[in-house]
Amino acid sequence: MRKCCGWPSTNERLEEVELDLEEFLRPMVEKGASDLHLTVGAPPLLRVEGRLSGMEVKSLTEQDTQFLAHSILGRQEIESFQQMKSLDKSLSLEGLGRFRVSLYRERGNIAAAIRLIPDRIPSLTELGLPELVAGFADRPNGLILICGATGSGKSTTMAAMIDHINRTRPCHIVSIEDPIEYLHEHNRSVVNQRELGQDVISFAHGVREVLREDPDVVAVGEMRDLETIRTALLLAETGHLVLTTLHASDAPHSISRIIDAFPAEEQQSVRVQLSLTLIGSVVQQLIPGIGGNGRVLAAEIMVSSPAIQSLIRENTLQQMQAVIETSAKFGMCTMNQSLAELLGKKEIALQMALSQSTDPEPLRRLAMRKGAL
Repeated sequence: MRKCCGWPSTNERLEEVELDLEEFLRPMVEKGASDLHLTVGAPPLLRVEGRLSGMEVKSLTEQDTQFLAHSILGRQEIESFQQMKSLDKSLSLEGLGRFRVSLYRERGNIAAAIRLIPDRIPSLTELGLPELVAGFADRPNGLILICGATGSGKSTTMAAMIDHINRTRPCHIVSIEDPIEYLHEHNRSVVNQRELGQDVISFAHGVREVLREDPDVVAVGEMRDLETIRTALLLAETGHLVLTTLHASDAPHSISRIIDAFPAEEQQSVRVQLSLTLIGSVVQQLIPGIGGNGRVLAAEIMVSSPAIQSLIRENTLQQMQAVIETSAKFGMCTMNQSLAELLGKKEIALQMALSQSTDPEPLRRLAMRKGAL
């Protein structure tokens, strides 16, 4: 790790700082932590199995976090961070692995959230997803939504789907990521990965450009704005397979987020377009397992069946959960049904499952009917 030469306004103070980010990343890897948090006034914090705990070192100062941030940034990145006040990048360290670094400012100071990226892309089966999800990825065209809160494993699921395609059929896969996390080697497919800030200026620009790059599969790290959503739908409609992530708590929410991004006069045509292009959605949570045994994936699976397509066209999304709940024959599964299954397998605790459910009383009754309690 190179030494810091200081931010332009604080050279004198930073010259005396002697920290190395690897001092914090190494115990992160050794303890199997998913995240490392650095902020002024607290010791470095590790998230292990979903819980935060402080490392047994001194609290970080303003100079410490400035030094640590500067030690991993190039000159252009420093200028970008000073202008935008936040920055995401990937970091590779020999002998430790790859990390996703999110730098931001809080109360005028620099803070960082650093996530460990596993060195191997897990399969969809290893993640705990049903074979149906691999079937989504086998489709030649259409739109696949991967949803959930921050830290729910969306990027890992997308990487596993890309890896499945890469191993099973010849395609040109283009991903637009912020930042690149998992590195894909060319296999049966060619995988070109584009990173925001380094290879492309924005998701919208990257998705617009990809139309001229002869892709078969396009992976969009996140649909953040109207232009990105519009172009992603166009790609799905014109014979491409599009994978993307959304911050959404359930399938109806994911659909409404897409539709509500458009002006009111366009929304009905978008409903029709979405009903015809959507393949399905996966909404996921990572839940601490029993006995400190890592985290377990719970997933709501929605398939774009004729009934679901009709609900989207007719704007009756409030009925979608009921359709998912009664459509097991299509492979659909609500979040409560997934949680109840994990309870039955003794993989998660009841109180943890209830705390993660948006409708805990039906979950309790469902678990009792299935003999999971």
